[in-house]
Amino acid sequence: MKRLIGMTEHGQRRFFEPENFPWVRALEAHWPDIRTELDAVLQRVDRVPNFQDIQQEQRIITDDDRWKVFTFHAYGQRFEHNCRRCPKTTALLESIPGMTTAFFSILLPHKHVPAHTGPWKGVLRYHLALKTPRDETLCRIRVGQETRSWTLGKSLLFDDTYEHEVWNDSDEIRVVLFVDVIRQLPLPLALVNRAFIHAIGRSPFIQQAMERLERWEEQIAAKDAARADAGRFESLTQ
Repeated sequence: MKRLIGMTEHGQRRFFEPENFPWVRALEAHWPDIRTELDAVLQRVDRVPNFQDIQQEQRIITDDDRWKVFTFHAYGQRFEHNCRRCPKTTALLESIPGMTTAFFSILLPHKHVPAHTGPWKGVLRYHLALKTPRDETLCRIRVGQETRSWTLGKSLLFDDTYEHEVWNDSDEIRVVLFVDVIRQLPLPLALVNRAFIHAIGRSPFIQQAMERLERWEEQIAAKDAARADAGRFESLTQ
């Protein structure tokens, strides 16, 4: 199936022209609004989980605290808490035809994500650059043999089933809005693809990731409550 999908429209391309996807225009036009909501999230970046804390399978490519993810959607599963915190971003995401997964992908300084490949050619991967280093060439992605850097407020769209690798060689944080969208395919492949993606959303893999997100938020809320209680106790004893 992967080989067959690879032979359909756009199958052999690594990067795609964003202007060929009408929904990209709205995201780029409203990127300052998304950035404003992101900035509020980054005020407490310590509250954002590491990628491998949510998807433990990612430990093969990241095992430190320099790649963080603030998740909105994962294969049809909506993370309500984060969607409420970023309503403008959420509305834009939910207007994208075929959006399956979306999150803020936050790379801290000097993070390297080693070469890896996506498992399924039925989606395309989209990045909207929201925060880039002053020297944008210090932060880049390689897909196959082609390497590109992110430009603030602009988009990259690529096929993640080709080997890809990411570097943030700067002293600054890089953040993109990371979105997977269903690839346009002819029948009957389109039906098979949608059924497969729906099955992933109901799989233990995604359900466990959502449970970890919920537990993460509960732990953060408990810590905040404990700090508030400690502060009230200190003020009463002074």
